[in-house]
Amino acid sequence: MLKVIPPAAFQDLPYLTHLDLRRCQVELVAEGAFRGLGRLLLLNLASNRLSVLPQEALDGLGSLRRLSLEGNMLEELRPGTFGALGALATLNLAHNALVYLPSMAFQGLLRARWLQLSHNALSVLAPEALAGLPALRRLSLHHNELQALPGAALSQARGLARLELGHNPFTYAGEEDGLALPSLRELRLDHAALQALDPRAFAHCPRLHTLDLRGNQLDTLPPLQGPGQLHQLRLQGNPLWCGCQARPLLEWLARARVRAEGACRGPRRVRGEALDALRPSDLRCPGDQAEHEEEELLAARPRAPPGAREDEDGAARPCPRACVCASESRHSGCEGRGLRAVPRGFPNHTQLLDLRQNHFPSVPRAAFPGLGHLVSLHLQHCGIAELEAGALAGLGSLLYLYLSDNQLSGLSAAALEGAPGLGYLYLERNRFARVPGPALRALPRLFSLHLQDNAVAHLAPGDLAGMRALRWLYLSGNRITLVSPGALGPAPELEKLHLDRNQLREVPTGALQGLPALLELQLSGNLLRALQDGAFRPVGRSLQHLFLNSSGLEQISPGAFSGLGPRLQSLHLQKNQLQALPALPGLSQLELVDLSGNPFHCDCRLLPLHRWLTGLNLRVGATCASPPSARGQRVKAAAALFEACPSWASRKAKRTPSARRSRMKGRRQGADKMFLAWGSTTPVSGISFCLRIIFSPHTV
Repeated sequence: MLKVIPPAAFQDLPYLTHLDLRRCQVELVAEGAFRGLGRLLLLNLASNRLSVLPQEALDGLGSLRRLSLEGNMLEELRPGTFGALGALATLNLAHNALVYLPSMAFQGLLRARWLQLSHNALSVLAPEALAGLPALRRLSLHHNELQALPGAALSQARGLARLELGHNPFTYAGEEDGLALPSLRELRLDHAALQALDPRAFAHCPRLHTLDLRGNQLDTLPPLQGPGQLHQLRLQGNPLWCGCQARPLLEWLARARVRAEGACRGPRRVRGEALDALRPSDLRCPGDQAEHEEEELLAARPRAPPGAREDEDGAARPCPRACVCASESRHSGCEGRGLRAVPRGFPNHTQLLDLRQNHFPSVPRAAFPGLGHLVSLHLQHCGIAELEAGALAGLGSLLYLYLSDNQLSGLSAAALEGAPGLGYLYLERNRFARVPGPALRALPRLFSLHLQDNAVAHLAPGDLAGMRALRWLYLSGNRITLVSPGALGPAPELEKLHLDRNQLREVPTGALQGLPALLELQLSGNLLRALQDGAFRPVGRSLQHLFLNSSGLEQISPGAFSGLGPRLQSLHLQKNQLQALPALPGLSQLELVDLSGNPFHCDCRLLPLHRWLTGLNLRVGATCASPPSARGQRVKAAAALFEACPSWASRKAKRTPSARRSRMKGRRQGADKMFLAWGSTTPVSGISFCLRIIFSPHTV
């Protein structure tokens, strides 16, 4: 048993290349635990009890090629955890307890080719969760809880060739999901809950060769537009209806020379026939007498609703008419059926219920009886103006509630109190004029609140009272002019705050007090014009991503970013009106700086910025707009523009040959010391059990 791996535990084994620590019951890896293992190629920490990885736990492993963390209890990934693993090719995080991926979760993995995230509980991927993975070719996300195709996040990994998304509760995929992967060759969406597919769902995946849609609820499929190299389409296990409406599909399959695998569920005349054995002329359309007689015969016989499972005696399990209830996936749905009231009678084991695009003016009391196992409820685009008291009664397992695109202007605590475990509440594009704070107190576990594109004008003290578990708050696209001091304080665990596309005139510095965990702040699209000294000081110790793009910024004071220390990783200042910008030497760990779209005036006042940018190994997009002789030149590379500045010569004088010789001498001495440390052969104490595994001939 090895519960804790202490700092520098292996420093006396510098030539180690393979380290196998599986099933050692490790609970904690201390910061710097593996320092000194600069030649290690494989590290296996699978099947332990790790619930968290400190940010510097993996420092010193610059040569590591494979890292396995499979079968632990990891619940979150902190950006920067893998920053020292520049040579890593394979990262296995399968069979953990991950719920979401934050932005820049895998920064530093510039050579990673395969990322395994299957068998977690992932439901949300931040838009930049996969940013910084230029070499990624395979991504495994199957067996998670993704409710919708995270196209924006996936499209960050533009080099992906193989994407595995099976066994997620998707019900629909469309072009609006934003999936754009120009190199994708194989896409697996098998055994999800797909009921419909837009013809242009994969229009921006031109090289797609294999599409796996096995085990879904598709009764029809349109001809797909865009993937011109598609060769194989797997449709086994879908209730395909090969009536007249399937003719365009067969014609497209023949024209595009796509090999389709699957069989027809009906009509009876072609039931069980393989798709690739049918011709379009084999499918009869209305007006054909034989087909008409057959449909009349089938209609005269009682049968289960489409998708319902039948018992051995032929009796259908419960499922409302016009709905689909899939027993294997435990998903039920009545999407777009024109229903005027919430239907009842769904199977008790239902975990996902999709009622989107119907017409319910209100959700009545006890609207979902017997659904104590329900995890995800979709009520988008239903015209809902009211949730009556007790509407969610009995939904103790509910985690996701989607009420987007309705007519709601308020909520009551009585309406929500039946779902105390609710973690994700989606209220985008309704009519809220203020945050429904009193109602949300009935949700003590609320993790993510989505109120984008409403009419909220003011965030006041008390609006977030009782929401101590809140991590993500989305208020983009409202009419907010003021965030009062103390308004955000009741949510001390807040990590992500989106206030973009509002009407703020200044950074709400006072309101940022009491947010020690804030990682991401979105203020783009406001009318800020200027940043004052210390604007972000209250969140300086935690903030990692700051968005100020398209904010009309004309002036930034020299101390505007004071307090923002080495944790800041990305700074977005593009598309503003900046003609000058002070140097930002305190931001030493930046991995992304975007200054594009600003009209910089390249004179001597910009020399400090030029010097700072030349010290960054980043593309920042800053170009000169004036004077005319400099227009279009990159600020970072325009040394000739600044050579006439008074302070240019003093800077050059500091770079003397003697200084360079002194630095080289210091480096040689450091190298000698490192060589001596590598020569040590002192035994490593406290890890004898795992050492027997390390040096086994079967593992090295």
